[in-house]
Amino acid sequence: MPKFRLLHGLLLEDGVIQPEQVYQPQLPDRAWLELVHEPDYVTAYCQGTLTPKAQRRIGLPWSAGVVQRTLTAVGGTILTAQLALEHGLACNTAGGTHHAFPGYGSGFCILNDLAIATRTIQQRGLAQRILIVDLDVHQGDGTAFIFQDDPTVFTFSMHCEVNFPSQKQRSDLDLGLPEGLDDDGYLQILAHHLEDLLSQVKPDLVFYDAGVDTHVGDRLGKLAMTNTGLYRRERLVLSTCLAAGYPVACVIGGGYAKNIHDLYIAIPCSIGQRGMFS
Repeated sequence: MPKFRLLHGLLLEDGVIQPEQVYQPQLPDRAWLELVHEPDYVTAYCQGTLTPKAQRRIGLPWSAGVVQRTLTAVGGTILTAQLALEHGLACNTAGGTHHAFPGYGSGFCILNDLAIATRTIQQRGLAQRILIVDLDVHQGDGTAFIFQDDPTVFTFSMHCEVNFPSQKQRSDLDLGLPEGLDDDGYLQILAHHLEDLLSQVKPDLVFYDAGVDTHVGDRLGKLAMTNTGLYRRERLVLSTCLAAGYPVACVIGGGYAKNIHDLYIAIPCSIGQRGMFS
């Protein structure tokens, strides 16, 4: 997908990040994948032997290149979590595949990088109490299912209610939003919940799925946020978490605007110009 390469290039071009701040992830060990996913599913996907029905449910064609990209994104989210714990904030220029379940993929999501990274850092003793803030326009149903009975992981999904997936799972906190909600309405709801949520959960680490498919121009979104509204959202989430002393590991989540280039220019530029990372 060109959006990963485009975002990486724009962040460097606009001076939001410097080359020495860019890290290359390793491919994850298979054992890490199987902390979340069923071994037979991992094998079938990596070898290209999923049934046609299972492949259609993912919504992406199989190729060795897509397998490599998928594994790299998972490794990137694990590395992002490690760097966030060291430095306070780190961002993956991919990731956020929250529709993947233990035994199958769905909605363009093959392996659930958020869940795999959570289990990996927990197993390695780097963090135990995790908060997942999922602001992609679609409910993080796979993530909610994986952690539904886990008191160490709190899942928060704020999404358009009348949207994919049609059958929602139960997150620890779900906020279903009406179609057409604009910047001010969206941000008022988020601000009302975020600070109290941090105080309640007291996480060792926050995973933030910063999907931009809430944008008014998104083909799959059904909300009405502007570029400025998305900037304000990112500022709100990051400043609230960091001011309270909670490290944040970000992933990019979904984004299906007709003109990806304009959207990906607008948000990194506004972030850089207004000093979000300074």
